[in-house]
Amino acid sequence: MELGEGGHLRVALFITCYNDTLFPETGKAVVRVLERLGHTVEFPAGQTCCGQMHYNTGYQALAAPLLPRFVEQFRESEAVVVPSSSCVAMMRDHYPGMARASGDAKLLAEAEALLPRVWEFSEFLTRRLGLADVGAYYPHRVTYHASCHGLRMLGLGDGPMRLLRAVRGIELVELAGLEQCCGFGGTFAVKNAEVSSAMLAEKVTAVLNTKAEVCTACDNSCLMHVEGALHRQRTGVRTLHLAEILASEEADALDRRQGSNVLVDVLGNVLGKEGA
Repeated sequence: MELGEGGHLRVALFITCYNDTLFPETGKAVVRVLERLGHTVEFPAGQTCCGQMHYNTGYQALAAPLLPRFVEQFRESEAVVVPSSSCVAMMRDHYPGMARASGDAKLLAEAEALLPRVWEFSEFLTRRLGLADVGAYYPHRVTYHASCHGLRMLGLGDGPMRLLRAVRGIELVELAGLEQCCGFGGTFAVKNAEVSSAMLAEKVTAVLNTKAEVCTACDNSCLMHVEGALHRQRTGVRTLHLAEILASEEADALDRRQGSNVLVDVLGNVLGKEGA
């Protein structure tokens, strides 16, 4: 495992609405990885939504108060790590304009000072810390889906793939049509359901063609969309955020194997008694 550049950092976790309400294990995984690398992780309790949902559906006025809230919560952080490329894209693309529109020069100055310290989780590891190997172990066949915001707006490039290639035990299979959208796009999937479903069908076909056990990505929003189709088709393929793979260690696999052995023993004893 590499140690990274910049020494010990005080990192603030911006969990995002999606992860906080639906995928809390992703936030725990981010903390586990960063603490394993020797950093201190803080969780500002007053954090709320980044405003993406409001802003992208035409309710910019409702999104406006969330910017000063974000600045207030994170202005003192050395680094802000976000396990969602879409939320980071919202901040980088729209926060400066929102601050200017507010007419508050102090808010604009604080936002511009804070934004360079805001990182999507995988880019924090690869670009800020200069890492590829974070000490992970995950003995499964995995394919990676590149979400649109990470690929096109943040320019994550092959960063997530480099992190996955360094995971011990993994069998990484490249996904055909990697740059192709999964069809989610937030409310796009609701307003344009037929188009979204057609795009999703192509993505799921590509995933199944890899024979992967697990499909991973940097955004749980995409993974929820893909997982829905995989589950409805009873494919047995799971989805898992990149952070949860990187948080896995060999001891975790050992614990799972031991747990399975205990279950086998218990079932054996029960069946033995029933057959006696």
